[in-house]
Amino acid sequence: MKIIDLQNKIIHIINGTQSIEIKLQEICDFLKDEINHFDWVGFYFRNGEKLELKLAQFSGTPTEHTIIPFGKGICGQVALSNKNFIVQDVSEQDNYISCGFDVKSEIVIPIFKNKINIGQIDIDSHHRSPFTKSDEKLLEFICEQVSTLDIINS
Repeated sequence: MKIIDLQNKIIHIINGTQSIEIKLQEICDFLKDEINHFDWVGFYFRNGEKLELKLAQFSGTPTEHTIIPFGKGICGQVALSNKNFIVQDVSEQDNYISCGFDVKSEIVIPIFKNKINIGQIDIDSHHRSPFTKSDEKLLEFICEQVSTLDIINS
């Protein structure tokens, strides 16, 4: 599927009448199904005023990492840096939280609302070095679209 088709599908999901939770789940399922190197797709959002992330919707193998302190792992580092983080080989990262033996790489893109980092999309892959600039741009686009939703951090 071409990137424009992927973007159009995301816009269609975002503009739908479903609840925010269903929209986020549909995005996770769609990405996991359409992009063969996206083996786990999930959203983490800031847990209220706490300095931690809380897992929201995801598609893939369940994870025990439902709460991630800021600074811990790739997701926790993005919560502090406010920058995209692409890890083409997780074995090269000292501050990595393992979600399974199959995970070889990870990409995390922050979601901003009113210039505040409210969460992120997290993608795990069972392949080394699978992520491209196109993947990063698509995920940035998705985060921009998700930021238009009325997400309440809780």
